[in-house]
Amino acid sequence: MTTADPQSEFTGILLYDGDCPFCSAASTAMRQLDSVGVVPWDDPAAQAFLEAQFDETPFALFFADIEAETVWSGRAAATELCKRAGMPVLVQDIVDGNYEQFADAIQSVVGADRELDPYHDAYPMADDAAALFDRLAAKGDRTHVPNA
Repeated sequence: MTTADPQSEFTGILLYDGDCPFCSAASTAMRQLDSVGVVPWDDPAAQAFLEAQFDETPFALFFADIEAETVWSGRAAATELCKRAGMPVLVQDIVDGNYEQFADAIQSVVGADRELDPYHDAYPMADDAAALFDRLAAKGDRTHVPNA
């Protein structure tokens, strides 16, 4: 990953676990979208944002978009990311249909309790979370775009 250009403004942020191959692939898929940055799930700005949004820091894949005033979580985040990255419908269907298997495998490896992660939908961005979005976006990185 490369550090974000300080002149750029992210309107969307992917919160992901850098140790998770599925999440890392999702962050790489975002490389075509200039307005989307990525922040590791365990970054203090990400933790503060999740706490403000959910009153806890659930472990999942999250995508937050300040313009849409929405936070997608889990399967909904993966589906939204596929759509935004312009992935073919077949890929979107495979991701959507297999998300739970990916999530279960990853959570068992990292020891996360499935009951602590009940968020798998799109949620209106809470006012407290929206107030922290600029701080979160400032921590965002771009994924590497290969040379042409």
